[in-house]
This record gives sequence, structure tokens and C-alpha cells, in this order.
Amino acid sequence: MYKTPKELDLSPVVGEFTTQIRVGQFDLQFTFGGVSFTIQSPVNLFLRGEPIARWEGGKWPDPGFYDLMNTEIVRCQIVNDRLIVMEFANGIEMHLEDNSDQYECMQIKFEGDPSQWII
Repeated sequence: MYKTPKELDLSPVVGEFTTQIRVGQFDLQFTFGGVSFTIQSPVNLFLRGEPIARWEGGKWPDPGFYDLMNTEIVRCQIVNDRLIVMEFANGIEMHLEDNSDQYECMQIKFEGDPSQWII
């Protein structure tokens, strides 16, 4: 809805990993170090450019999401105002996409900061 702002700095997630992914009825949640994500838009995982897993609201995530657990993020890139890509040490890329002009797609919260980024 609001698109990814240019000033959003996601570099603190590099070198971090998650130990759990939380599934809500209409959101997917995970934390990398001190950065927490709540995602309402589809999340896609790719390995060498091929899709391997997908989550979307109202469905359980595909088993490929287990491969993100305890795996370090080696790169995080804001590709454009609609796409964030996180690359993991095992070669998996997670794509977080702002796919709606009408509704919020994700919230990003940094530990110690009372505000959050709404995308």
C-alpha cells in the first residue's frame, strides 16, 4: 500500500537467522535478530531462480520454509519500492512483495524503536 521507503535500512538482518516462523490466519511472522516482520502479502522462496515454496494468507506455508530456520542471511536488498529480497547462506532467496495499492502488506519493527515501518 505505502511501498518500501528508500530510507528503510535492513542491513541489521544480515548475519542474523530465525529460529521460528509464526503463522497467523492472514499473516506470516518472523524475527531476524532485532528486526521483526509481519507479512500479509504472499511470500515466495526461490533456489537458483526456481520457486520452491510459497505462503499466502489463509494457507499453511509450504515445507520449504523449514529450510530458513537457523540459516544466516547473507544479503538483504530492497530491489525496488515493491520488492525486498533476502538471501540465505543455503542459497534460498525469500521475496517479500508489496502487492497491493489498497491494503498494508507488511510491518517491520526494529527492537528498541517504538515505531514501525508500514508497507
